[in-house]
Amino acid sequence: MTAATGKLLAVSDLHVGHPGNREVLEAIRPTSDEDWLIVAGDVGELVADVEWALGVLSRRFARVIWAPGNHELWTPPGDAVRLRGERRYRHLVEICRGLGVLTPEDPYAVWAGRSGPVRVAPLFVLYDYSFRDDDLADCTRALDLAYQRGVVCTDEFLLHPDPYPSRQAWCESRLDISRGRLESGDTHLPSVLVNHFPLYRGSTRILRHQDFALWCGTVHTNDWHLRYRAQAVVYGHLHIPRTTFHDGVRFEEVSIGYPREWQRRGDRVPPIRQILPGLDGDDD
Repeated sequence: MTAATGKLLAVSDLHVGHPGNREVLEAIRPTSDEDWLIVAGDVGELVADVEWALGVLSRRFARVIWAPGNHELWTPPGDAVRLRGERRYRHLVEICRGLGVLTPEDPYAVWAGRSGPVRVAPLFVLYDYSFRDDDLADCTRALDLAYQRGVVCTDEFLLHPDPYPSRQAWCESRLDISRGRLESGDTHLPSVLVNHFPLYRGSTRILRHQDFALWCGTVHTNDWHLRYRAQAVVYGHLHIPRTTFHDGVRFEEVSIGYPREWQRRGDRVPPIRQILPGLDGDDD
């Protein structure tokens, strides 16, 4: 599936359960009828909110591509949908398909850029607590220290891995699935890799509380930007929007974050990020 040339835009961490962020969603508009939008997770916590937000965006953009964040995978007390773990994820995939939104379970779309086609690959890769200090060989010890310091992700209470025995096991399964998909099909094409969690350990060095990196990814994806010929890597989760380069590859953290965060940054309405064409005017 191919697209005419417009813009490939990206956003994440919309958190539309916050009233101020619903106003942000209202401001997200295409610049042309040919624009695509990547939504890299954490649209919201309630299934109804996720469906509403992706429905709004899918009516505005020529194509919407979604990768799940940890908040979509929560089973919060106030949600009418009580599904957990894999069943919750699959339920969200079916909602997306009903809206015409592409997911990590669908064929990768091909963006027809001016410098040639690019595979846009939404991924669902979790974390396995391997983003930790080198002197902490055991993740149990790293988690114990994080708990002692009061740095604990809410996932520990609301993100259930069912039917897997642990989030690490679910992550391992998702790594296998993602590798298989990336290594089949149009493997000759360069890619835009999309994942809610950072794919590169170095991306988390900016965190104020390094313990939180435990819930941010897996070292098994550290070289994916090279292995899968990425022109750009899109991610969120950190709520620290920025552009960085690793091994010559552009990494875009595209989070909106909570109102208190984007208001503190001075954003009246937080912008969405242009991924392609590149800022230098081409797709390289």
